[in-house]
Amino acid sequence: MRNETFYVTTPIYYPSGDPHIGHSYCTVAADVVARYKRLRGFDVMFLTGTDEHGQKIETLAKEKNIDPKTFVDEMSLKFKKLWQTFCITNDRFIRTTNKFHKKAVQKIFLKLYEKGDIYKGKYKGWYCVPCESFFIESQLVNKKCPDCLRSVNWAQEEAYFFKLSSYSKKLISFYNENPNFICPQSRKNEMMSFIKDGLQDVCVSRSSFSWGVKVPFDDKHVIYVWFDALVNYITALGYESGNNSDFKKFWPADVHFVGKEIVRFHAIIWPAILMALNLSIPKVVYGHGWWLSDNSSKMSKSKGNVVDPVLLCNDYGVDAVRYFLLKEVPFGSDGVFSFKLFLKRFNSDLANDLGNLFHRCSAMVEKYFPNGLLDEQEPLKHDDSLKNFAKSTSTLVEKNLDSFQFSFALSNIWELISSCNRYIEDEKPWDLAKDQKKHPRLASVLYNLFECLRIISIMLSAFMPKSAMTIRKQMLLDDKPIIWEDSKNWGLLFKKFSIAKGNALFPRIEHKNKQVFSNL
Repeated sequence: MRNETFYVTTPIYYPSGDPHIGHSYCTVAADVVARYKRLRGFDVMFLTGTDEHGQKIETLAKEKNIDPKTFVDEMSLKFKKLWQTFCITNDRFIRTTNKFHKKAVQKIFLKLYEKGDIYKGKYKGWYCVPCESFFIESQLVNKKCPDCLRSVNWAQEEAYFFKLSSYSKKLISFYNENPNFICPQSRKNEMMSFIKDGLQDVCVSRSSFSWGVKVPFDDKHVIYVWFDALVNYITALGYESGNNSDFKKFWPADVHFVGKEIVRFHAIIWPAILMALNLSIPKVVYGHGWWLSDNSSKMSKSKGNVVDPVLLCNDYGVDAVRYFLLKEVPFGSDGVFSFKLFLKRFNSDLANDLGNLFHRCSAMVEKYFPNGLLDEQEPLKHDDSLKNFAKSTSTLVEKNLDSFQFSFALSNIWELISSCNRYIEDEKPWDLAKDQKKHPRLASVLYNLFECLRIISIMLSAFMPKSAMTIRKQMLLDDKPIIWEDSKNWGLLFKKFSIAKGNALFPRIEHKNKQVFSNL
């Protein structure tokens, strides 16, 4: 284990409805980073969870004639089960209804109040219930919420405010000193513009409903759901909870992955709160894009165009879904989720390229060398280009994963897969097999291919853990630890390498499941 730590988070998800593909996208991305960093020896903390307070939750629970806690207990469990389905390796799952979190939130609120960064006033303005967000007139888009484009309601009530306006200069200075804090660049430009338009003090309490953390010195108010949610990143580490050893070890976060619609909260309000607390700012806030339907509209339950991630994984395998989510579009851009595109990726990249490569190589070893490859092998000089490319691929993958460019990292891996397929066509092992004198060369060709597959299995293990383990199991490597550095070394397989029989990695698919792709 290295001395270095790595702290990666997803937003904590609002459980007002069933988890969908957008939640899965962000969490899979964080999981790939967590797995990759562990392979490289980092001490990783990976946090996700659910954001369970607010007016919308209170209203939904009332409609179901149950108390809010019962409602969020049921909904939070759905997220946990989905992460199990997606093979997510989070170290912690925080719920804002956890007692330790609520106590810590109250301490933080009180600290900022006593410091003078929180004060009491009256709020008059527009409020979006689904987003639990306040907006001034100039921020509205066609008199609707700028984030979700739904109708807003006029709100007027007594409230506590956080002095966000006093942190404008500090935020701009921080952005300039830390140019990679907000990614991608387009999100940073949006935040700079937002600040320069003039920051308003933000409401951090509500008094018109009761489902939330009570303001510690004024029980008529509950703490604003976004304040409550944002501080989860430090309360989950024990900040203000009596044992802050993990906070000292892992803070500041290395990256917060969030949807682009909540970058403003994470890149403006959250750093300002941390500045007020005299705490370090996270290293990166990465705002990813949305998944759109075929007609380029954002997926939503009201439009009936959402993708059920559970059915998708059950029907086509979790690794195929993880691959599609991270390969289809550069992280940070919007992507279109349709069955046609999913089918194309599955059959082209997974079935034809990777699956067929592994199947052909395995079948040749079984047919030509059922007792293992020959000890006597005949390497040739031109093999070096494949060997060197295989050894250098992980360095390319590292560079892209360190900058959270998942689609490019997968492209690097698939370039090696393509090189292996070309190598087969060039070497024609089926012709070598016809001449007993050429069997040493045949053994060398197959050894080279399986060394590449060993290296590929290491790099794929962060993205597609089940498939990577299937490859390693058939290669009789499943009892050996997966170590990233081994992807840079050649010749780790035994010369007399043999293989176990197994099923096809990715059988081609030809049908459409209408349950999974509603209206797509």
